Amino acid sequence: MDFAFDARTEELRAKLLAFMDEYVYPAEAVAHEQREQLASPWENVPVVEELKAEARRQGLWNLFLPDSEYGAGLTNLQYAPLAEIMGRSPQLAPTVTNCAAPDTGNMEVLTQFGDEQQRKQWLEPLLAGEIRSAFAMTEPDVASSDATNITTHIERDGDEYVITGRKWYISGAMHPDCKIFIVMGKTDPDGEDIRRQQSMVLVPRDTPGVTVKRAMQVFGYEDHYHGGHAEVIFDHARVPASNLIGEEGGGFAIAQARLGPGRIHHCMRLIGMAERAIELMCRRAVSRTAFGKTLAQQGVVHNWIADARVTVEQLRLLVLKTAWLMDTVGNRGAHTEIQSIKIATPRAVVDILDRAIQLHGAGGVSQDLPLAELYAGARTLMIADGPDEVHQRSLARRELKRYM
Repeated sequence: MDFAFDARTEELRAKLLAFMDEYVYPAEAVAHEQREQLASPWENVPVVEELKAEARRQGLWNLFLPDSEYGAGLTNLQYAPLAEIMGRSPQLAPTVTNCAAPDTGNMEVLTQFGDEQQRKQWLEPLLAGEIRSAFAMTEPDVASSDATNITTHIERDGDEYVITGRKWYISGAMHPDCKIFIVMGKTDPDGEDIRRQQSMVLVPRDTPGVTVKRAMQVFGYEDHYHGGHAEVIFDHARVPASNLIGEEGGGFAIAQARLGPGRIHHCMRLIGMAERAIELMCRRAVSRTAFGKTLAQQGVVHNWIADARVTVEQLRLLVLKTAWLMDTVGNRGAHTEIQSIKIATPRAVVDILDRAIQLHGAGGVSQDLPLAELYAGARTLMIADGPDEVHQRSLARRELKRYM
């Protein structure tokens, strides 16, 4: 196997690494200070807008999108090391390069399944970073780990669809630039095929009957850079029938197509988060003295750092293999590997971050270091895009099937 990055990947890696060092890392503290001065924590932070302009100027924009007509045209294998670099500052770097969820997944949906008018009205301003978006799937009143459970109604009424339901943890919905929701609900709740009951429709945020009720916290964090995670009420919200994405009954299939790339992108960024944690661990270990020795001289710290390095190298290889398979045999052919990285990566990175927090003592859980917020994000990914147990169940069934 050839483990070397190709010339284009190496060029973009070099540019992105320099961009991170020169602009992103110094901006982390600046962005935090600026946000505290805003009238609303959801307003745009000036330094973030400055970084967006610089990223566009340098060509570090829409790197996630494999469609060369709309994005950088990179394969999953080419994008993986770039997403890892951005994962070292997951609040800022994906946002300022227009590579942040949920916009990435929504742009992929519109690219693959949207019609010409939908792409012109919503995809183009999303690609330009002029607006933000949200993906409304998860519901509080049902087990959303089983997507067939959703209860939101999407009912045809003449030339319109009427949407009624309650969603929560809808990422991006609190952002003032969020102008459009992709909403998943049931158009045929009594249909025989439970995977053909669902559809997706585009619902502008300012549609009458749409209420962004409140921001949901994640371990006390509101995730301002990504536009928060909101509870949203759809009370007989009406949209034109032309706002249907794809066909009626195609919502479940679209969701699966959307979640495959989303899962691997999260895992790519998680590896970057782990690398940031290892770097902070090492810097702390050589600079901090306890009981007459630096922490770097303590045997248990050696074990933590060594185990973290081994784990990251293993995870990276599995993620790269998955990316390569997605490029060569498609998402369906890489299903086992996608589930494997979805199970393994958040779990392992949570453990690495936990050790890094422990090594930093009280500072590790404070707002002065990124570790606590990184931990909250990584731990959430053991639930998001399908909880680990759902993927374990599916993966085990596939393994057992060969012996039955």
